[in-house]
Amino acid sequence: MTIRNTDDLERLFEETEEELAPVFRRAEKTAFKNQKKVMDAFIKNRVAAEAFNPTSGYGYNDGGREVCDRLFADSLEAEDAFARFSVVSGTHALTIGLFALLRPGDTLLCVTGKPYDTLDEVIGLRGEKGCGSLMDFGVKYRVCDLLPDGRIDIGALKKNLTPDVKVVYLQLSRGYSTRNTLPASCVKEVCEVVKNYKSDIFVFVDNCYKEFCEEHEPTYYGADLIIGSLIKNAGGGMAECGGYFAGTKKAVELCSYRLTAPGTGLEEGATLGQTKNLIKGLFYAPHTVLQAVKTASLCAGVFEKLGFDVFPKPFEERYDIIEAIDLGTKERLCSFCKGIQKGSPIDSHVEPIPYAMPGYDCDVIMAAGAFTQGSSIELSADAPIRDPYRVYMQGGLTYESGRIGIMCAAKEVALGENE
Repeated sequence: MTIRNTDDLERLFEETEEELAPVFRRAEKTAFKNQKKVMDAFIKNRVAAEAFNPTSGYGYNDGGREVCDRLFADSLEAEDAFARFSVVSGTHALTIGLFALLRPGDTLLCVTGKPYDTLDEVIGLRGEKGCGSLMDFGVKYRVCDLLPDGRIDIGALKKNLTPDVKVVYLQLSRGYSTRNTLPASCVKEVCEVVKNYKSDIFVFVDNCYKEFCEEHEPTYYGADLIIGSLIKNAGGGMAECGGYFAGTKKAVELCSYRLTAPGTGLEEGATLGQTKNLIKGLFYAPHTVLQAVKTASLCAGVFEKLGFDVFPKPFEERYDIIEAIDLGTKERLCSFCKGIQKGSPIDSHVEPIPYAMPGYDCDVIMAAGAFTQGSSIELSADAPIRDPYRVYMQGGLTYESGRIGIMCAAKEVALGENE
């Protein structure tokens, strides 16, 4: 579609929004069901103002911390859960979970292809030997690629289930790959196959970017453990740091021992006044995720009309908050990120540039004018600087602000210096 000026772009946005009305309504219905689930958890657990009181030191007898954990368990359809502001990132949370469940001689079996780039050094696929990776501790690693149509290869899973397998790992969101995001329901068949083979194998799901995008979480379908960052979906834009762990009592208990110490688990941990942000963030999460889903759908519709390949397509079922766009050149990729930054509430005057970032094997560009540094539930875009120059856009605390950010990105890509 030929775009000559800002008026043309505005008409394009309005037309796209009208066409996406059924998509928005479907997302709103999912958000309502998830908000009802969260509300029921708040009512069941009798949340009161004293839950927000801070504790210090060891943090013994912190009733608010315990209430927060029960809220996450009920909202995420799990037997048990905990959320802690002291977890520094999603990668940190996943690392805690992996080291909690795996022992020397065990095998980690990844059935959705190689995990996200930042886990390479955690597993031991890259980086300095002796730094404390899983492989340094004698944990073995195997991977099953997805089928050509993007589904989990159940046949390969069955062939790779051996007595030494202790964790079957799924990353449902795409990461920096070309595959589609997988629905939470795909976990059900994996769990059936795994548990029929050996009941004490843990099914572990990286749930980052996916919370509250669907009616049910992977725990509903039998996952032993799901983990995510609180500056993504589950923190609702209110949590300023942290991560959560939810699943079976056994898996969550092991994670708690890795977080603190064996025998201590969840009995300690001062909250330092952060409990309110975690609880309030969970309350906001279904609605905030809705804003991000609508923003991603709009981005897909607009950039497809501008002639770019987008993933997922505007009318496809959406299982996470990420929208991927193949921009074809480094210049357009950087222009897109420049536009997202311009349309951000914080640091809108800053121009993002590619740079070497810890955990990645190539330069990465990141645009994020966020209230919380690195918050993926706020509008942001990032990409590895490599062919096909695919940018990954996510977030939007409000649909209105998300629309403004997408408009700025579209201007930079479609009009550039001519505007």
